[in-house]
Amino acid sequence: MSDTTPTPAKFKRAILKLSGEALREPGSTDNISPEIVDRIALEIRDAVKSGLQLGVVVGGGNFWRGASASARGMDRATADYVGMLATVMNALAVQSSLEHHGVKCIVQSAIEMQNVAEPFIRRKAERHLEDGFVVIFAAGTGSPFFSTDTTAALRASEMRADVIFKATMVDGVYDSDPKKNPNAKRYETVSFQECLSQQLKVMDATAFSLCMDNHIPIIVFDMAPSGNVTRALLGDPIGTVVNGG
Repeated sequence: MSDTTPTPAKFKRAILKLSGEALREPGSTDNISPEIVDRIALEIRDAVKSGLQLGVVVGGGNFWRGASASARGMDRATADYVGMLATVMNALAVQSSLEHHGVKCIVQSAIEMQNVAEPFIRRKAERHLEDGFVVIFAAGTGSPFFSTDTTAALRASEMRADVIFKATMVDGVYDSDPKKNPNAKRYETVSFQECLSQQLKVMDATAFSLCMDNHIPIIVFDMAPSGNVTRALLGDPIGTVVNGG
């Protein structure tokens, strides 16, 4: 997907939330599959040509899950810090691919590691976005007990983003698991309150609270079909919109 005349962006500024697993080919023994990262980078490139200011938050589940390690006896705070370091590895992989395709990109880490990333500084991140850089926010919030979904909501609030795009492996929000229930109902739009009351698996309650308080909609979409990342970022009507209702 590479038009000579870029489609104007529907949103001025957005946050794209990628899971760590999104960077790995299904069934692969790789933690990071370069071909998958390259496809994501190309689709991001095509979207930011429109003038969209984009921040990216990436998880670390392809390497490590703090909650799972904690359940097996590891100190939870320590397990979460290991997970934060995993997100930095993923962020650097995405940065490398974006830069390979000519996209200006900066990694900012909530845990200071000056040899590989800038420290997260809100006003500096905003300036980078205004200057046309994709900013990848790594190391979560920098504190244990918070998910990378919460990081996405926090960074969206801090950056005054118009929307959060959550890239998943299903084409929106359902009232039950569509892989287990063929009659699962898919929502075109759903409110934050409905997601919480029905315990729909979109984001955790902390992330929802930040989005509700700051009036930031969440668009949940399937990133697997080629071109869907670009389509979502440009505002095409795909996936499910979660908003104030």
